[in-house]
Amino acid sequence: MPELRRVPVNGVELNVALAGSGPAVLLLLHGFPHTWELWTDVMADLSGGYRVIAPDLRGFGASSRAASGYDAGTLAEDAAALLTALGVSSAAVVGIDAGAPPAFLLALRRPGLVRRLVVMESLLGRLPGAEEFLADGPPWWFGFHSAAPGLAETVLEGHEADYVDWFLRAGTLGDGVRPAIRDAFVRAYTGRQALSCAFSYYRALPESAAQIEQAVTTARLTVPTMALGARPVGAALERQLRPVTDDLTGHVMEDCGHIIPLHRPRALLTLLRPFLAGEDAAAA
Repeated sequence: MPELRRVPVNGVELNVALAGSGPAVLLLLHGFPHTWELWTDVMADLSGGYRVIAPDLRGFGASSRAASGYDAGTLAEDAAALLTALGVSSAAVVGIDAGAPPAFLLALRRPGLVRRLVVMESLLGRLPGAEEFLADGPPWWFGFHSAAPGLAETVLEGHEADYVDWFLRAGTLGDGVRPAIRDAFVRAYTGRQALSCAFSYYRALPESAAQIEQAVTTARLTVPTMALGARPVGAALERQLRPVTDDLTGHVMEDCGHIIPLHRPRALLTLLRPFLAGEDAAAA
């Protein structure tokens, strides 16, 4: 089992799972409706050769229920402050879903801190490349979660388990996740305050998109980057990254749902291990 620690950063306390030793790997996201436990299988494997750092993002899981700061820029600052607090001078950063935009901004703004970047199953604001994916509009829950403040919370309070279960089934193409992890996710998103924090990420999406658009006007992504897609995002994220990234590898994982680390952890690790090993070879 990883060590769990509360780490004060950037005005909040993050709940952080730590395992292993060696070069640092920051697993930045769990997304909605997940916690650091999204990375359970990946951590168990990588901790044999890496120091793995998997936080609950602000407002999620056991981290502080912050009143603000759910935009990608602030989440990137949280991640940088976490690394500093843990004495990490550089790390490979891995982000999925809601963690991909802050991971991207962190690598773009702090290339000396981020050695390698892996982003998966997400979009980077309004950057070109996702037009085909968005042809019929964004996923329905984006509008629901970001509707009039309090609406989604009012509708869902008392029905959180059913709602979380839908996302877990859809994100694994109907397979679902292990009961212990499912129960942990349900606990993390039960209650009006937990829901409100989660939906604050969606309500901050316009601000995050503006931050990303501004960032790419003044900088390129120079660190080695890997973009992974599955269902439903596919190659859209890779297409967004291609014009702004110097060193990009892309893969679309077949027969894999959105929740890649839990649905197809072995296939994910088959791609992650050599990419992270390349980091060590370059350092040598």
